[in-house]
Amino acid sequence: MLVAVALGAVLTGCKGDEARAVGPGASATPSGGAGKGDGSSSAVPSSSPDDGSDAPDAPAGTPAGTATPAGKPADCVTKAPYPEDYDPDEFALYGYEELDGITDKVNLIIQHGAWGCPEPDTDGAPFVVSGEESRWALDQGAYVTATNPIVESTENQRIGVQELLDWLDAHPDSGLVFKYELGDDGAIHRLDEVFTP
Repeated sequence: MLVAVALGAVLTGCKGDEARAVGPGASATPSGGAGKGDGSSSAVPSSSPDDGSDAPDAPAGTPAGTATPAGKPADCVTKAPYPEDYDPDEFALYGYEELDGITDKVNLIIQHGAWGCPEPDTDGAPFVVSGEESRWALDQGAYVTATNPIVESTENQRIGVQELLDWLDAHPDSGLVFKYELGDDGAIHRLDEVFTP
């Protein structure tokens, strides 16, 4: 379970009994029942993965760099995942919100999830989300990389935070999958898009 920590005005929403799959061969429409989570979504984890600890209440960060194609995971999911099945360092990104009174951060609108099982005749696995929305703080000075469709490349290219926000304005509810790392303040300080063929 993720621990909710306030970093300003933290908002948590719910999509009800919806779960969506995003990625190759998946539609961004409801695809089944929601996970059995307790409905609490964290806006900012309580500790940073950069400290090397394996704190159970905070998502673990992973080294990020070039995009990694989404292949068939060892334990793929076939329905909306439970919180214990979430990929701890990845989420699907749906939009953002400005934070009043905080000029160096915005809230990303995300959903946690896990990689689903690839369908026959598809190039990769879909990312199956929980249906539970969370708002996670992103530092305006974060290191961000993107791949297709944000930039015309199958390899991650560095972009500015504002470029990402502009793309989200033009493409709401895209559900692109990102890996993230947290800074000492609990906000996202690195964001790398996961390339899905």
